[in-house]
Amino acid sequence: MRRRLRQTAAPRHPTHTAGRRLRAPSTLTGAAITTATLLLSRCLLKMVKESIVAPEEILSFCCNGLQGSTSPPRARDPGEREEVPGAMASPSPTRNPTEVQMSQLVLPCHTNHRGELSAGQLLKWIDTAACLSAERHAGCPCVTASMDDIYFEHTISQPCVNPPGQRDGRSGVRVGHVVNIKAKVNRAFNSSMEVGIQVSYEDLRSGKHRSICKAYATFVAQGPSGSKVKLRPLTPQTEEEKIEHSIAAERRRMRLVHKDTLKDLLTRSPRETELETRDGSVAVPAEKTRVESVELVLPPHANHQGNTFGGQIMAWMENVATIAASRLCHAHPTLRTIEMFHFRGPSQVGDRLVLKAIVNNAFKNSMEVGVCAEAYGQEMSISRRHINSAFMTFVVLDEEGQTCTLPMVAPEPGEGERRYREASARKKIRLDRKYVVSCKQTEVPLSVPWDQSNKVYLSYNNVSALKTLVAKANWALAREQEKVRMYTLEEDKFLSFRIEMSVLIAAGRAFSLLSDLRRRPEWDSHYASAELVQQVDDDDMIYHVVSQTVSCENKPQDFVILASRRKPCSKGDPYVVAFRSVTLPTHPASASFTRGETLCSGFCIWPESEETSKVAYYNQATPGYLNYVTTNVAGLSSNFCATFKACEQFLLKNKEELIVRL
Repeated sequence: MRRRLRQTAAPRHPTHTAGRRLRAPSTLTGAAITTATLLLSRCLLKMVKESIVAPEEILSFCCNGLQGSTSPPRARDPGEREEVPGAMASPSPTRNPTEVQMSQLVLPCHTNHRGELSAGQLLKWIDTAACLSAERHAGCPCVTASMDDIYFEHTISQPCVNPPGQRDGRSGVRVGHVVNIKAKVNRAFNSSMEVGIQVSYEDLRSGKHRSICKAYATFVAQGPSGSKVKLRPLTPQTEEEKIEHSIAAERRRMRLVHKDTLKDLLTRSPRETELETRDGSVAVPAEKTRVESVELVLPPHANHQGNTFGGQIMAWMENVATIAASRLCHAHPTLRTIEMFHFRGPSQVGDRLVLKAIVNNAFKNSMEVGVCAEAYGQEMSISRRHINSAFMTFVVLDEEGQTCTLPMVAPEPGEGERRYREASARKKIRLDRKYVVSCKQTEVPLSVPWDQSNKVYLSYNNVSALKTLVAKANWALAREQEKVRMYTLEEDKFLSFRIEMSVLIAAGRAFSLLSDLRRRPEWDSHYASAELVQQVDDDDMIYHVVSQTVSCENKPQDFVILASRRKPCSKGDPYVVAFRSVTLPTHPASASFTRGETLCSGFCIWPESEETSKVAYYNQATPGYLNYVTTNVAGLSSNFCATFKACEQFLLKNKEELIVRL
């Protein structure tokens, strides 16, 4: 037995084997043993459940096969293909070529003192799978630039009530469970790309699968000298890939304006720090939660490029953040949310990483911990490089899985008060973003209140909803009249329309004319007036629209509409003008009108040539509108086509006026 254990031990470091001839191993590697064990566990558990008697050959292999074989290799028959040891089955033709699947069996070394999967270990696996996917597309080394906000749908450690006769009732990820990670590139930009990651776990004994989280990471491709590499575009194949590819541009835009959103919210909030009052609670000085730790970057901590592995840095940051949170609550906290890891620069083997964490603010049931990582090269070095920053939200769960009330935090004067106010602002942004962005389209209310804190995410939701509708694959041609084509799409609760035609006008000019709702009454007979009530920024405007349509209350309808416009992000993308209803405090519902709402509508304009473009209008009918649609399909389609022909005349007329002015 000792001889066999010695044979399966990990190989020595390359420097220890220099000058020696390496023998071909006669046993499986550790990774192959883990994979084989996982597959055999699934197979045997299924046999036990279904009372299947396993053949002796399988039982013999389970007992002896993983310990190595000394028998000579079997001669292959003529024409038989050689199998690659440990290789997975070849992907199906429709599978994304950048897709990477990783399955990890949770072992004791991956868990904390409670036997639960460490969040830091999970972050390592996520970053590894995402990096492999990015490099599969780039064909060269890639580094992590950022990791978007991560919301844990099912927490890693989740207490629950113990069933009778069961000693441990925790339903989180524990030893013996399997973590499944799927990563694939959603879109490639010039030198960066977005990778989507889905994480779930399965209980091999019960066969149940549960989702853990969904994340988006940004990677940058690097050349031999560290220079950026221009990436080839990625062509999506399936409907899901087309949706993710289209919305990736919106997520990229949201990342770039995140800091501006926070600054704007802080500017509008009062400068004085108002401490929260809580009955029977004494404020804990934030200084008591401060943690500082140093780590020496060794070769096992580096990636294949010699830089510190991004997942390792995130794991170290999660560790010190957990300690800081524990010092406030004097309990074992559970990580709920991670707000964007942003890597500002690399670190290498031999660097010292200083990790700092402190509780910025404690709310009633959650707390925010700020953590940063700094690097320096030599022990006596004074200057430190800022490597990474992140904010993590923790909660404390009782035995029934309910959140506990936390002590208050007394911030330090100066910088501590600034962090305290920023934490409150970030909480509001998180709630708005989760409310608007994270939920499904069918769960978003028709009219969402608009304010400065959620303007970016409402704009994102507005454009992404239209892009999702555009990417749908089951559109059916309902009518074709002259050059106008009308399509319909029937889904669970919605009936959507698409009307398109080619127009002799440049796409950019059509985009400019159609994105201004004030000119809509010139060609759309349904619009009585459209007033610009707020210019949010260059790309987003809010209008008050009065319709010619009379409601069942015998009143004209009015709308408060957010119009979001986007120019193409890259070649092949359309110009986009998206509309959706919002609630504006300055324009409440009036007794003179019946307030109407629109869920998703807008224009997409594709350039066909320098002087020709394809203009398509989309409208997702809400449930209240379906009764009218089903009883008036013929009249409605004729009405749509006539309105769209009027739109074409409007575009051509204003194109001629532009030429005359020039």
